[in-house]
Amino acid sequence: MKISGVFLLIGLMISVSGCGEVASPAAAVSSPSEPATPASRALDLEMPDSGRRRLNQALNRFARSRPGTVAAAAYDRATGVGYSFRDDSAFMLASVAKVDILTALLFQAQQAGRTLTREERTLASRMIRQSDNVAAHRLYTAIGGHQGLSRVLTGLGIHNTRPGTGLLWGATLSHPSDQVRLLDVLSDPEGPLIEPHRRYAMRLMTTVTPTQAWGVSAGAAKGTIVALKNGWLPAQSQGGLWTVNSIGRLTWPGHDLLIAVLSERSPTMAAGITTVERVATLITRALNKIDMPDYSQLRFHPPIEMYGEAR
Repeated sequence: MKISGVFLLIGLMISVSGCGEVASPAAAVSSPSEPATPASRALDLEMPDSGRRRLNQALNRFARSRPGTVAAAAYDRATGVGYSFRDDSAFMLASVAKVDILTALLFQAQQAGRTLTREERTLASRMIRQSDNVAAHRLYTAIGGHQGLSRVLTGLGIHNTRPGTGLLWGATLSHPSDQVRLLDVLSDPEGPLIEPHRRYAMRLMTTVTPTQAWGVSAGAAKGTIVALKNGWLPAQSQGGLWTVNSIGRLTWPGHDLLIAVLSERSPTMAAGITTVERVATLITRALNKIDMPDYSQLRFHPPIEMYGEAR
């Protein structure tokens, strides 16, 4: 599936919400005069047929052996190759929506020509690194709630995400392909966010608390830089079965992989993590086998020392 010059990927389901403090009335949100979509790629390639078939077979075989449902999306910004698996539904994002909130916070501050306040930085750090729900409530209110987030995402070319109402940011409905596009906004040097904001977001996502560093990191080889955010909860709407999700960016020589793996209806959190990590590993390994046709066309290989430590 090709979306605005980028082969994007999959979809899956997730759910979460929370309760906590409410900040001051929502700040007004200005939309860009022109949609700020990710830059066109030097290379936009589908995964080779033989590799795609093998990966489809492996993922379908694994998914059939697991409880619940899983879907994923991946796009390698270095090679231009994307892959999708079961991208046909929108689902609640759970705590993965905190990355959407962070993106809106950074974009609004940029539009206003200001830096983040000390309080905003403290809340953003708690929200991403510790997955703090109270911090997410406060920042969601500050960006204008569902209307503010919707305006920012639409302006960024993310059209298939529907933010949750009230403080129910975790009930945001989205396709994994939109979450990969969001990761692209946060990492593209030719995209809408300025370099200090991109570096800040990546620094937060590369320094999540160690107990929350599972997920898409499972497919990372030694020396890979991992930036991620996970979401997990027993969903009351699904009889207490677990929603477990992970999105992130993996960078290693010759590759710059954006990946989202979403799952629902696992009997336990551990079962959900096992599912997510195996899917991430299968996709990462498959895309690692694809080299750039011409390495000189590599548009951007991040100076990884700027935002994180190697795995």
